Parts: sequence; structure tokens; C-alpha cells
Amino acid sequence: MMTAEQLMASHKANVETLFGLTSKAFEGVEKLVELNLTAAKAALSESAQNTQASLSVKDAQELMSLQASLFQPLAEKTAAYSRHLYDISAGTSSEFAKAFEAQATGAQKQLANLIDSTLANAPAGSESAVAVMKNAVSAASTAFESVQKAVKQATEMAEANFNAVTTQATAAVKTPAKKR
Repeated sequence: MMTAEQLMASHKANVETLFGLTSKAFEGVEKLVELNLTAAKAALSESAQNTQASLSVKDAQELMSLQASLFQPLAEKTAAYSRHLYDISAGTSSEFAKAFEAQATGAQKQLANLIDSTLANAPAGSESAVAVMKNAVSAASTAFESVQKAVKQATEMAEANFNAVTTQATAAVKTPAKKR
């Protein structure tokens, strides 16, 4: 059993983790708001410039040329915005994953200590039950580690796919612009 001091230390650590994660969540929201404000300011400024440019065109050919020249920067800015948005999201979720991993590791250690102390005081003749219990805990730990590795690999793969799609989309917009 856990002593009162251990219980209080565990509770304190959990509260500190909660406040730390809350702080990280607010940092992520702050970054997101800052990104959106910056994007909105830039869009407003560009809209004013584009409107002024549109009002100064003399014929349909010039208007078509102006519109065509606006597509590539728009696609590049959209890709950059998406990249910043992804970075903010990935950074925040990474902090949460680290905290979860640390909590899970601590819980595994506490469970292992509890099992070890329980098994040390097990009555004679219960060796087979002790072995079954140890195997079950070992299998659960191995399964948890496998899940953690799979999640990390999936995250890395998703990031690589996102980067590839962003690069391809930006390149696809640049290619037709160069052919004109």
C-alpha cells in the first residue's frame, strides 16, 4: 500500500502535470491566435493592393494576367499557413504525448513496485501464481511499449506525408506559372 506521503507526492505531481499541460495548451492557442491575426492582416493588406491593381487594369487581357499572377502566391501562402498550423498542432500534441508518456512510465513503476512488494510477501506455494502475475505484467508493459512505438511511427509518417503533399502542391502551382 502507498503511504500518505507517497499519495500526497503523487497527487502533487498530477496537479503539477495538469497545470503544465494547461499552460502548454494556452501557449498553443496563443500561437494559433497570433498566426491567424498575422494571416488576417496580410490578407487584408493584399486584398487592398489587389483591389487597387484590379482598378487600374485597362483591358481584359491585363485583368486575366493579373488574376493569373495572384494564384501562385496564394497557393504558396496557403501552404505556408498550413505548415505553421501543423507545426503548432504537432508541437502542442508532442508536449501532451511527453507528459502522458512520463505519467504512464511512473504508473508502470508504481505498479511494478506494488507487485514486487505483494509478491515478496506471497505465501509459500504460490510460486506459479506469482509467475503468472509477473508474465502478465511483463506482457502488458511490452504491449504498451509497442503501442507507443507504433504511435511515434504513425506520427512521423503523417508528418512526412504532410511535408510531401505540401511540397507537391507548391510545385504543382509553380509549374504552370512557369509555362505561361
